[in-house]
Amino acid sequence: MDFVKHEGASPQEVLEAKAAKQGLDILGRAFADHLDNEDPLRAMRDRFLFPSLASLKGVDQSLTEEGEECVYLCGNSLGLQPRETRERVLEVLDDWAKLGVESHFLGSIPAAFCETYGREEMGRLVGASPSQVALMNGLTVNLHLLLLDFYKPTPTRYKIVIEGQAFPSDRYAVKSQVRLKGLDPDEAVVQVKPRPGEHTIRTEDLLQLLKEEGPSIAVVCLSGVQYYTGQKFDMARVTAAGREQGCVVGWDLAHAVGNVEVKLDEWGVDFACWCTYKYLNSGPGCIAGAYINARHNERAEARLEGWWSNRRETRFEMREDCDRAPSIDGFSLSNPPPLLVASVLASLKIFDEVGMPQLLQKQYLLTGYLELLIKHYFGRGGTERPSVTVITPEDPEERGCQLSLTFSFPLNQVHQELTKRGVMCDVRLPNVIRLAPAPLYNSFADVHRFVSLLQHVFDICKTEAA
Repeated sequence: MDFVKHEGASPQEVLEAKAAKQGLDILGRAFADHLDNEDPLRAMRDRFLFPSLASLKGVDQSLTEEGEECVYLCGNSLGLQPRETRERVLEVLDDWAKLGVESHFLGSIPAAFCETYGREEMGRLVGASPSQVALMNGLTVNLHLLLLDFYKPTPTRYKIVIEGQAFPSDRYAVKSQVRLKGLDPDEAVVQVKPRPGEHTIRTEDLLQLLKEEGPSIAVVCLSGVQYYTGQKFDMARVTAAGREQGCVVGWDLAHAVGNVEVKLDEWGVDFACWCTYKYLNSGPGCIAGAYINARHNERAEARLEGWWSNRRETRFEMREDCDRAPSIDGFSLSNPPPLLVASVLASLKIFDEVGMPQLLQKQYLLTGYLELLIKHYFGRGGTERPSVTVITPEDPEERGCQLSLTFSFPLNQVHQELTKRGVMCDVRLPNVIRLAPAPLYNSFADVHRFVSLLQHVFDICKTEAA
């Protein structure tokens, strides 16, 4: 199937043309099946494990059919487990059992060098030289380590820019960093917000803020993709604008890596960090990733250090003082757990086989198809049906997989009824349900089935409200 984006054409226009060519109703299940049959990535689905409906606590088995899979649209919160993950983790466990302490230096992923694994693949995903990325710590730990090094406030340049309604952990980290420097977050933390009545932040407003307040801004620290709205920021333009003003520019890529195109080296980003358990499918709370630009490799600023901050060549010399490694390795503190590295490698292998270009081509139509069906059946205007509002940008260049929805019915009621029917999505307060059809394992039939189930749910909600 040709998933290539058509220049100047929206996903809806491309889908309409495909349906017309086949003589199929764009709203019908047959069209979804046709798209799946032509999907070059359809075999990837079988490489992941879907939760069974019988194992899910909130599912009403009387509302589902025997043998059905759940409709999993929660990859933006926790990716599905690749089938190969268990095998890779068991290899490490077997090495430990058979080799004991020698598994530090021998086996499938020797513990003493496991931070060297996956760098090539991870570098390709984030557009960076492999030497500039590392698997280490957790996301917020890495954010703190990077801010400790890069946030150096002065009397005139002391502010940190984040987006309004940033992920709580990012807000907490930034505000605590400001307090550690003896400053007041109310003065030093600048939150850029949407205009009144709008859901997402306009790029021109963000660029204008950087132009007006640039001389007082020390660090710009935004999300590549905003967790609540699903908005993708123009990372290239924002990075260029921030650096032009003399700011350090860093990105939290938790909802971006494996989801949208990232080119950290090309864009000149100063630092970045990300988790691996969302679109990268490594497992709950798994080891995170971090990056610094090569121009910062020899930074001499004081920072927190640990054994793994040493150069690998001198790490086991047990020196009195740390022989700090250059690049991102110098930010590492402890040796990464090989069990967690193995989990990441199982998923990275799939990403490397498929490549982001193919994923983005499918994503363009898959999320576009979800948007088309939602707007047709639940969009505002003219119908008596209850409504859904998509607050994620319509422009595919300004989003990834995720669509964030608000409802005319009580949010928890909609979510509970969807859960009963085997749909896995999540609520984010105050009033959003997030849907993320991941192109690695979600199908067009998943999307069609979700919308069909949502129609049933709305009929129930409407009846109960009457």
